[in-house]
Amino acid sequence: MTIAHRLQQEILLLHAQVCQGLADPKRILLLYALIEGPRRVTDLAEALSMPQPTVSHHLKILRERGLITAKQEGTAVYYALADERVIQALDLLREVLRDQLAQRADLAEHLAPVSR
Repeated sequence: MTIAHRLQQEILLLHAQVCQGLADPKRILLLYALIEGPRRVTDLAEALSMPQPTVSHHLKILRERGLITAKQEGTAVYYALADERVIQALDLLREVLRDQLAQRADLAEHLAPVSR
């Protein structure tokens, strides 16, 4: 196996890991909540009306995938986006989904009613 092939495999693995990090609606909500800047678990739990243990679990996954960072300040831990471009990527995916939904709605309008 060449170095280029191994590098490509590693990139594919990292890509899959990031996608796994985005595979839960709660994690996507957490990422959008971090647009405003670093926040503590309790702040995020309150803002999203989620139990603190649930938020902590999802933050752990996002951190393991490199999507967020954690910085301790005294006894508090502040979570932040590791790279704001992930929000651009999520927004782009939302645009794709919006277009797909619009196409489906357009198709549904053109369907003739089934006569009985």
